[in-house]
Amino acid sequence: MKEIFENNKKWAKAVIDEDPNFFKRLVLQHAPKYLWIGCSDSRVPANQIVGLPPGDIFVHRNIANVIVHTDLNALSVIEYAVEVLEVEHIIVSGHYGCGGVKAAMGTKEYGLIDNWLRHIKDVQRFHKDTLCKIQDEEAYFDRLCELNVQEQVSNVLNTTTVKNAMKAGKKLAVHGMIYNINDGILKDLKITE
Repeated sequence: MKEIFENNKKWAKAVIDEDPNFFKRLVLQHAPKYLWIGCSDSRVPANQIVGLPPGDIFVHRNIANVIVHTDLNALSVIEYAVEVLEVEHIIVSGHYGCGGVKAAMGTKEYGLIDNWLRHIKDVQRFHKDTLCKIQDEEAYFDRLCELNVQEQVSNVLNTTTVKNAMKAGKKLAVHGMIYNINDGILKDLKITE
């Protein structure tokens, strides 16, 4: 833990050295236009991927970027982002090489997490006809990561908050994207509602 605190002090000092007013502005700035719903994977830091500073993107992360209609945490984040922060874009971003998706592909049991992974197993079931045509395991894995994003975009669109915002004519769009850890590139899956 000592390393964490030391790194934090170095980071804060470097930020102030580069921009003495950064934290003064940051305190006054919390009007992001984006809500990022992504995976908890430590290799997928939202702000860094999209090159936005703190305060410009509101972030919710969980294993495999799953949105479940019984997850009060995720639903509360969406409601706060849409109703209070008035974000204009909700980005659902998965990533290739997702451990949650990989675990859901197999038959090994992990414990409590199996209940969460069940949602990704459902994605496999929903898209069985598409996925069964893919013989290469890596291509199958990549495609399942993409299809998981597609399903989660649909789940976001079907939340009460987003449906009501759309009905009310609020400026709001939901996008599906996937991040490639191998090259750092974010790919638009052309899923925008």
